[in-house]
This record gives sequence, C-alpha cells and structure tokens, in this order.
Amino acid sequence: MTEAAWRSRAAVRFTCEKTSASAAGGIVVSNHPLASAAGAEMLAAGGNAVDAAIAALFTLTVVEPMMVGIFGGGMAHIRLADGRHTVIDGQAMAPAAARDTTYRPVSDTPGPDYLETEGRENAVGAKAVAVPGTLKGWCEAVSRFGRLPLADVMEPAIRHASRGFAITPYLTECITDSAQDMLRDGEIAKLYLPGGKPLPAGSRLVQADYAATLRRIAADGPDTLYGGALGRWVVDSLEAAGGLVTLDDLKDYRTIERDPVRGPYRGFEIVGPPPPSSGGVHVLQMLNILEGHDIAALGFGSADAAHLLAEVLKIAFADRAAATADPAFVPVPVQTLISKDYAAERRAQIAMDRAQAWSAGVTPGAGESANTTHVTVADREGNVVATTQTINSLFGARFILPDTGIVPNNYMFLFDPHPGKAQSVAAGKRVTTSMAPTIILKDGQPAFALGLPGGLRIFGSAMQAVVNLIDHGMDLQEAVEAPRLWTQGQKLEIEDGYGEALRGQLAARGHDMLPVPVIGGGMNAIRFNADGSLTGAACWRADGTPIGLGGGLARRGVRFWPEARR
Repeated sequence: MTEAAWRSRAAVRFTCEKTSASAAGGIVVSNHPLASAAGAEMLAAGGNAVDAAIAALFTLTVVEPMMVGIFGGGMAHIRLADGRHTVIDGQAMAPAAARDTTYRPVSDTPGPDYLETEGRENAVGAKAVAVPGTLKGWCEAVSRFGRLPLADVMEPAIRHASRGFAITPYLTECITDSAQDMLRDGEIAKLYLPGGKPLPAGSRLVQADYAATLRRIAADGPDTLYGGALGRWVVDSLEAAGGLVTLDDLKDYRTIERDPVRGPYRGFEIVGPPPPSSGGVHVLQMLNILEGHDIAALGFGSADAAHLLAEVLKIAFADRAAATADPAFVPVPVQTLISKDYAAERRAQIAMDRAQAWSAGVTPGAGESANTTHVTVADREGNVVATTQTINSLFGARFILPDTGIVPNNYMFLFDPHPGKAQSVAAGKRVTTSMAPTIILKDGQPAFALGLPGGLRIFGSAMQAVVNLIDHGMDLQEAVEAPRLWTQGQKLEIEDGYGEALRGQLAARGHDMLPVPVIGGGMNAIRFNADGSLTGAACWRADGTPIGLGGGLARRGVRFWPEARR
C-alpha cells in the first residue's frame, strides 16, 4: 500500500499537528527543540549519531528535567555503520541493602494500591532511590562508539543550565502535577515552585548548581559519581535522609551489553531490546499474532482492526510476567514468546466478535511510570541510535540532592514491595521496563527507527506505529501522530482521536471503554529514504522536534576565486 492509499480504507481519519523534517546529513529527533539542536550541533562539529544522541540526552536533563537525569536508568539501542547492533543496558538496580521486606505494602490485593507502601517510601524521598545507570551508560557510549570528547558532548547542556532557557507549557504542567510532593523539599521547591507556585511558561530557568555538577563530570568523567568526590557527597546526602544507596553500590555498578531480539514481520526485520526490557519481546509477539490477519484490508480505525489490537495487547500482558524480570534472577522464555508457532496458537484463540479475558500471569495494577524520554538519531554514515531513558516518575523521587542540582530517580517504585514475587526487591536486581527503542530493517538496511516514553504503554504504542507504517502505509508523521489505544486486560483506553462511533462498536463487543486524551508519550521516529536522505518526525504528545543537517563542505579543491586569481 502506498503512503496515501491507507486513507481510502481507513475508518478513522485524523489531521497531523506537526510536520516532519528531511535532511541528507543526519537528523536528531528528541522531545525538546534545544535537545535536538544540541544533537545537531554535534553532527555539525564532525561527531556521529552516538555523540549526537548523548548530547541530546544530557541537554534533556536540563530542559526536560521532569523526565530524565544523570541519576536514572535506561536502554540504548545502537546500530553501527557496519551493521552491528548492540543494546547498552544502563538500567537502575536495587542497592545491596535492599530486601524484599524493605517496604511495607498497604495492600495485598491487585489493584491501584498494590505497589503503594506505608509512607510512600518506595515512591518519594531518599529510600525510593535506586543505584543509577544513566551517566555510566552515556559516557561509555561516547567513549566506545562516539567520536568527540565527553566535554564537547556535554557543552550544550552546561550552557543551557548555566545561562538558562525559557520553559515550555508542558514543563509547567508537569511541575503543577508534582507540586504537592515537591513542596516538601526546599531545594526542588526553590527552583521550580518559587513562592509556592509553579514556574509559568516562558520563565527563564537557570540551574547553577547543576551546571557546576555537569562541569565536574565533563572534567573528571563519570567516575566522579561512581565512587569519586561527587559520589561521596551524594551518598552522604542520601544516607542522612534514610536512603539505601551506598558508595560501594556506585563503585560496583556496571552496564551490561546485550544482544537485541529480532524477528521478521511482512518482509521487514524488527530489532528491539531484550529482557529486562519487555519491549522488544512483546512487540515481536504481538506482530507475529497480527501477521495472520490482513490488517491493511481491515483499515485503520475499523472495529475489527481495533479489536485485534486490543486482544493482542491483552495477550502480551498475560504473558508479560514471564518476560519482564531481570534475566539474572528469573528465567525468561524469550524464544517461545517470539516464535511463530506460539503466535499461531494464541491467534487461534482470538474471537473476533467479543472481548476476552487473557489474565493468566499478570498482576493487575503493577506497572511503571509513564514519565520518560526518548531520542532517535541517524547520521550520514549509517550509525543509528534509538534510546529511552528515565528517572521514572515525574521529577523522580521529587527532591534535589543538595548543592548538586541532581534530581534522583525513584526506581524502587518499579519493584513489587511484596516478598516472594518475580518482581520483588532483591539486592543488585535490575528493574524491569517496557522500553522499546526499535530499529526496523528492510533487506538488512535500516528502514525506520523509533521509540517513545510512556511506561507500560510504550511497547503497545511502538507496535501500533509499526503497524501504521508497514500495514497501513502511513507516512512517518501520520504514523507517530495516529490515535492510539491500550489495555493490559482491564479497561480499554482509547484516545479521543478515534471518535465516538468506534468506541460504541468496541463496547458492543464487550470492551470496557475508557476514553482518554493521551496514551503514552511523544514518539520520535526516523525514516530512511531510498535516495539516502532521512526524514524525522515527532508527535503532539510532547515538545518533540526533528532537526536535520543539510548542506556540507565546499567541493574538494575549490578556492575563493577572486583571491585565487592574484
């Protein structure tokens, strides 16, 4: 199907709110224009996609501080120009002092309060902080695969932290949503809630302490946090506030390089992250089930197509308990979950006329924060990076480590506070995630790269984008902005863009409908065009902006002619 032909079969149509950008010299797509500009600056300075991605991430810690920070965790999916794929697992992990009895849960009944603990100790404050992996992962990516010095890559972030930037309405809304917790910490309240009120959009935010921290890291490298002077200061602050992270935890932290999971779908190859991410496994699982249906013929937004999306989402979440734990602690049946035979078995159980319960193996209510960020970058040489990073909740643990400007994660909230569960707290255990930084190949070459924030809603949204591109033939902007739906077996969340008629048709099949304004976060994607150019797109769900590099150096041997004649 051509990129425009999907409309002739679509039951639901929509208008894109943003425009894509195309370039030949590389493109950066992130959830803030200044972060995308930082990445483009690296490409212009002779850096590659890895330099650009990490520059964008460091800048996002300044301009999108509610989503990502150097004291968080994440996954980076890198495809090098020679065709090699690797995934750098920089996920946060439980401190050595953590036990499955560390927190006291308030409810043993699956539901909204299942992960809550007395005093919210696993969600807010020092005891909620896990051992971070972001800074180490980012610096390792630059040193192993980048081309520029770390100080150069960090310079845009330092510049924006020290000189300030105008905050967006999106950031103001996030401050407002988190204000009640943030007001309990003087450091973070002073910065984001002066006088007890959220900074209004357009205000200039200067982060002098954080700029100084970034300068220290640029000069001394990541070891200053992982066992050095900065780490000692941070640990002293955390321990004084009742935290679990020690200096030995920081010294002992290691990233893990993992092989991605791969699988075919309608002539393309889908490549994504392995466990402890559930993203790659379950995107492949859902696509394998859908492959037995003619999704294009059903049409985007038809009742049958939407029903199938809902059912495969429920199937994936029913199986997710087996594939969303740290593989060092829990055996993960990856090959079974991504096999075509298993998909056929599950597909045969789907009833097209009614919604079904697929709840085996799922703990309803268990989940992760939707507050994350994603960067997708490609350069002219063929290097590609899709990376998703987070401090978990909005503003992480919702305090600032004194005199550092660092907002730490609250990753401990992702563990099950009940003993004896697959996702229970254990010393050194990595948190599970739904991150799905995905690269799609055609005949061995990149065709698309995409990812998004959104917690549990990430891999379902990534799957729908793949279907939009491959089955429905949407162009890149349409694919990232198209309405989404999501369920893990209870209510079927559906974005307003799908319309009332479809909601009624799905309700008639037994789906418990929940209209919502947004599902997941801002998707950032790149298309690799046949002529060698690149197209980048970001959606309306965040401040996402694609910035590309065109032009280039002068033709070899050319001189400034009037001077050359003398």
